Amino acid sequence: MVDRAHRLSIRRQCELLAVSRSGLYYEPEPTSAEQLALMRRIDELHLKYPFYGSRKLSIELKREGRDANRKRVQRLMRLMGLEPLAPKANTSEPHPEHAVYPYLLRGLRIDRVNQVWAADVTYIPMKSGFVYLVAILDWYSRRVLSWRLSVTLDPSFCVQALQEALTRFGPPEIFNTDQGAQFTADAFTGVLRERGIAISMDGRGRCLDNVFVERLWRSLKYEEVYLHVYDTVAEARAGIGHYFGFYNDERPHQALGYQTPAAFFDGARKRAA
Repeated sequence: MVDRAHRLSIRRQCELLAVSRSGLYYEPEPTSAEQLALMRRIDELHLKYPFYGSRKLSIELKREGRDANRKRVQRLMRLMGLEPLAPKANTSEPHPEHAVYPYLLRGLRIDRVNQVWAADVTYIPMKSGFVYLVAILDWYSRRVLSWRLSVTLDPSFCVQALQEALTRFGPPEIFNTDQGAQFTADAFTGVLRERGIAISMDGRGRCLDNVFVERLWRSLKYEEVYLHVYDTVAEARAGIGHYFGFYNDERPHQALGYQTPAAFFDGARKRAA
């Protein structure tokens, strides 16, 4: 995709392609096989029991014979960006420079495409490290509108995904995320405000406020990520890209009358035109 021999600089090519230079040059830092296996198992248990906090996850892991005291599980969950479903007794205050917005979807009837978009970030395990994935989803059709991989939780990869989705599909009425720093950063919310898009944010620790993205992560991980061992970021990008193509264009959804998300989204847009 990026041609190092091209007359355009690597930086300019990355800007035009909306890809991160950090992802282009990144080589995952070596992590012990034992810790990577533990992180993957924590991720699997979090998908299965999203209401489990570090205490219950630690108990479950110890039952499996793993070295996983509560402090270690807490540290790895923070590294992976995982939070339990139930709000914590003492939640941390948002960054003082980052505004937090109310949740706007409770009781809202969502009955058209581009009414509500949602975004979330998840952890993707690799052979010798891990990366983060952001995806933007149309709530009504379940279509994945754009996505990006990154080696850090810097807001830039989320902004790139947002800009691509807006360019391809136009603005939604409401955009919903969690309260992660990459979504509360002005670099991200500023794009939404400039387009007149209402901003909605989940309550702290309430992953099911963004339930359809959580279901997407479960499908992606069990149908693609956990079946493969990615050696490089490029392999992860290719595998995930192939899966999202399958998810959008081939995988029928019962809730959509067994249509695919792409067909349902395109049909709804045509009817509304």
